Amino acid sequence: MADQNTDEHHEAHVHGSMNIETQEKTFEGFLSLVGRGMAVCIIALILLYMING
Repeated sequence: MADQNTDEHHEAHVHGSMNIETQEKTFEGFLSLVGRGMAVCIIALILLYMING
C-alpha cells in the first residue's frame, strides 16, 4: 500500500484554491430550510396559543 504522504502524483495543496461552489449552495439550502422550519414552528406556536388561549 502506498504512503499518501510520499505519493509523487499529487500536487501540493494551495490554500484557498479548492472550488467550493457546491458546498456553498448546499449550505445556502440548509440555512433556507432551517429558516423556513423555524418560521413554521413559530407560526404553529402562535396559532396554538390563539386557539387554546
